[in-house]
Amino acid sequence: MTHTTNVNLGARAYDVHVGPGLLARAGELIAPFAPTRRVFVVTDENVARLHLPQLSASLEAAGLAVHGVKLPAGEQSKSFSGLEQTLRALLQLGINRRDLIVAFGGGVIGDLAGLAAGLVKRGVDFVQIPTTLLAQVDSSVGGKTAIDTPEGKNLVGLMHQPRLVIADTDVLATLPERERRAGYAEIVKLGLIGDAPFFDWCEAHVAAILACEPEAIAAAVSKAVAFKAGVVERDETEQGERALLNLGHTFAHALEGHAGYDGALLHGEAVAAGMSLAFELSAALGLCREADAKRVRAHLEHAGFVTDLRQLPGAPFDVARLMALAAADKKAQAGKLTFILARGIGRAFIEPDTPADVVRELLQTETRS
Repeated sequence: MTHTTNVNLGARAYDVHVGPGLLARAGELIAPFAPTRRVFVVTDENVARLHLPQLSASLEAAGLAVHGVKLPAGEQSKSFSGLEQTLRALLQLGINRRDLIVAFGGGVIGDLAGLAAGLVKRGVDFVQIPTTLLAQVDSSVGGKTAIDTPEGKNLVGLMHQPRLVIADTDVLATLPERERRAGYAEIVKLGLIGDAPFFDWCEAHVAAILACEPEAIAAAVSKAVAFKAGVVERDETEQGERALLNLGHTFAHALEGHAGYDGALLHGEAVAAGMSLAFELSAALGLCREADAKRVRAHLEHAGFVTDLRQLPGAPFDVARLMALAAADKKAQAGKLTFILARGIGRAFIEPDTPADVVRELLQTETRS
């Protein structure tokens, strides 16, 4: 059931392996990218407790010396202080430019360790081993790395492509249901962006995906990785098409920033609410049918997401602050709001001059008691 997708970026191309049992094979897969035979595993306390012994055994069996950097679990580690802690730990362990860093965790660890890899000694190779559904289908592929700041999410970072991605679907069984659901937001997003038949498939298989049934989860992750790989190949540095992958994210990042990245609102939960808002905004602008917006919201709610901003973790939300956070989004240009909107399911596009008054009116309606 293992599926391999190549992200074709010329000299920086890499494979993404998806399937069960891959942690046991991690050593043999990673060894060709570790010329010094030393690997520095950056992880968090939760992943270390659940999965680090198996990974370490696999790496050591392949003749690799393992050095570990363990961080507190949670979004708070994806910060300047978390970055400093990671960089200093790597330096104190004596990392050199030909060593290899392994990002072993969810999106927080992947983003943070990838950024640290791009900075330490002016750049060290790294491998992604994502352990959450959200990270497997989204953040581990494409080379985006970043930390959050009080001014907004992912505003400090760089592009640093991994040498390899290993997505073991077996580890998803240890995730809480809420974390699996958060990852599902990034799966169904791809259907909403550019593959209406895949959205239909998601509607039919959402329960199996959330339950991590082997065939359904492997199919969903593989499909998502292949979709994203194609987009990254065509627009690696997000000059155009790749921005479509941010469907729902301008709203989502504003909601997360308002909530203070305190863990109460998961990224995938914010994305789900943001996608529903993006379709509502598209309908309000006359771009798509109201029936499409209702179908999207109904499916997300059927999957267990909260789309009512009044009930979302972090509520009540202040509209003025949400608008300010949206204006600070990295996609915004020349003071204009950029949103990913849709002409229908599977027909997303980039709107670089979204009317602020319509956005504000929608948020006022959605947050009104």
